[in-house]
Amino acid sequence: MALPYLPGNSFNKNLGKEKFHKSHHFDYQNDISMLVGATKPGIGGELLLGQKSKPKHSIFPKGEGSNAPAWVAFDRQVLSFQAYYQEAVHEKREEQYRIRSCKVYFYLEDDSIQVIEPQLKNSGIPQGTLIRRHRIPLPAPHDDEFYTIEHFNVGNELVLYGKKFKLTNCDEFTKNFLCKLGVRVNTPQESPNDPYSSMRKEMEESMQALRPYERTDTLKQFLDHDRHVLRFECYWDDADSMFGDTREMVLHYFLADDTIEIREVIPPNSGRDAVPVFLKRSRLPKNAPLPLRQPGEKTDRTVLNVFGPMGHGGRYILDSLKTGAVYEDFYTSADLVLGAVLNVWGRKLILCNCDDFTKEYYKTKFGIDNFDAIKYKGDQGMKMPRPIPPYNGFGSEEDSLCSCMGLIPKPPQRDFIKFMEKDRHGLESNVLRFVTFMATDNPIDKDRKFIVSYFLSDDTIAVFEPPQRNSGIIGGKFLERGRVKKPGQDTFKSQMSEYFTSEDFYVGAKIVINNFDFVISDADEYAFRYMEEHADEFPSANMSLIAEKLKKATKDKSKDIKEFFVLNDPSASGTIRYESLRNLLAQLGGFSEHEIMTIGRNYAHKLAEEVDMTLVLAVAQEKLKKKNFEDFTRLQEAFVFADVGKTGTLPAKELRTICRAFKLPLAEDILQVFMSKLSVKDAVDYKNFVSKLNWRENPVEAVQYQQLPVRFDAAWMNGEISKSAAVDSVAYHALVEDVFGK
Repeated sequence: MALPYLPGNSFNKNLGKEKFHKSHHFDYQNDISMLVGATKPGIGGELLLGQKSKPKHSIFPKGEGSNAPAWVAFDRQVLSFQAYYQEAVHEKREEQYRIRSCKVYFYLEDDSIQVIEPQLKNSGIPQGTLIRRHRIPLPAPHDDEFYTIEHFNVGNELVLYGKKFKLTNCDEFTKNFLCKLGVRVNTPQESPNDPYSSMRKEMEESMQALRPYERTDTLKQFLDHDRHVLRFECYWDDADSMFGDTREMVLHYFLADDTIEIREVIPPNSGRDAVPVFLKRSRLPKNAPLPLRQPGEKTDRTVLNVFGPMGHGGRYILDSLKTGAVYEDFYTSADLVLGAVLNVWGRKLILCNCDDFTKEYYKTKFGIDNFDAIKYKGDQGMKMPRPIPPYNGFGSEEDSLCSCMGLIPKPPQRDFIKFMEKDRHGLESNVLRFVTFMATDNPIDKDRKFIVSYFLSDDTIAVFEPPQRNSGIIGGKFLERGRVKKPGQDTFKSQMSEYFTSEDFYVGAKIVINNFDFVISDADEYAFRYMEEHADEFPSANMSLIAEKLKKATKDKSKDIKEFFVLNDPSASGTIRYESLRNLLAQLGGFSEHEIMTIGRNYAHKLAEEVDMTLVLAVAQEKLKKKNFEDFTRLQEAFVFADVGKTGTLPAKELRTICRAFKLPLAEDILQVFMSKLSVKDAVDYKNFVSKLNWRENPVEAVQYQQLPVRFDAAWMNGEISKSAAVDSVAYHALVEDVFGK
């Protein structure tokens, strides 16, 4: 009768086993069959007889934490141990061995070890990193294994490449980590004393100075007054000596160490060498030049030989009374006042003036308020102007003038700052364009029209003549870009010629270019807008000056002007035609055409342009259809989520942000038109907004339209301004209030 398969009833070792795999023990290496699995277990992963497990890395007990790998779980976690090792010293009488303290770091993430020895002062041996960070094998015969966390505890000895390290202590983190692993941390031990270090310490403590030392503390003065310098203007009157004269000096007094430096101010063309310093930085004695002293007569301290032999074993003491000491008096900040005469090694320097920092220093420390400068220079005579020869006709006037300013001629410098500010930036061209015609009796030239471009970056002018059909004149470039001189000036003169500037260009102005008389009749919208924005540079576009001028011209004609406005406004709409206002101002006289146009533009009555919403909606749906945008449901859900108060509306700014987040393929102008039409008090009905854009559910019939070319500047030819820039009617009520009051 067989026994049941229960624990204790069978002698079969394989009872309950589930793994019966065999390890791979044999393989080919370099075409030779070899045993490669000597360290591998037997059947089912069980160790063979006499075989021990050799783990490759530290094995940590499984706890309640995550199953992350060691390089993640123990990242930047290091065990720190204090250790020492004994090093033998040969052929030296003072020491036979040394005790070298160091620190051993065990990195938990990869079981690597690093040994660092702290550097000691005057040790004479290389210190720092003794063993760089890496995995260290165990000593032979177990050199096929590596040190793991099981080998580390206080009191253990580690043999690292032949050196035996004794672990004596560890930090708090290491102690807590080992306790969590179930390791009992041993009691910390004291490192033995190094005999040579003890001997050096006793030697340093017993060392005494050969002479008594008297400490003079100047650190506080240096820290309080570092980089604080008193600056005086002075002069040295050397007129009594042969070929002598008055020489200007600058004296610097350094408060950090009470030293003085003197530099000479050498004027141009003086004939003197440019010496760096007149007196190098040092303390300046008052009674210089000093007599020559005997060796040992002048010392920093007085030493008394109390008793004992000379040399080693004698006793010395400092003489606190400084008997027989030689005193030298030096200049200090208290001696430097305006008008004082300084003895600079036999030369008399008189202080005449000082800078603001010096005045504030003396006012704060010494309470001095009088800092009147001493006048030592004579009045300079009238400086004769340098005569400039007249222009000779070669090159430009600026180039010829530069050849007269120095021995080595230099090219004329252009105004680079103005060029950078007024050069083209994006859509800002900084070019003023005007329409002109010739003021002549020639019937052929009367009908010719020109475009004058004024470049603000360098004050240059270019003239272009647009071609006209059947005129008999070939159009094109009339004047190359360059600076143009004003008429009525001599060619060969010493003074610089005057050139046309931006103030000379306005509607109605007469300009002469190369003996051709031109009259400006119109300008583009950019020129009008630029001149109005920079009204301080253009008086003809300054509305404040024009209003004052209009008040003076109509001071006694207020009643007639008001009747004129009423007669020319039969419908009582508050507006009159621009032509009527122009005729009125022309009759008053004293107003240029540009000033009249500025008044008209300032008080223009413009009607709001109506937008065809059907066309805009058709264009918007066509754009969405081409980009295949159908995410209207999520777009409305985003609007509902942003609507915290559930009002059905959103601010225009927030709605635009959500549309950009969904990458709605609509241009900015179309989106702005939609939001403006559907908004009430800056709040947009987002349901109606999404419903109109939904081309799937609410399609709009396609409308054929012609996309006009994009124009970043006012496009005009032959002096014709676009319709949007023209002024048809003027609101005279605001004009009357500004001129005559309410």
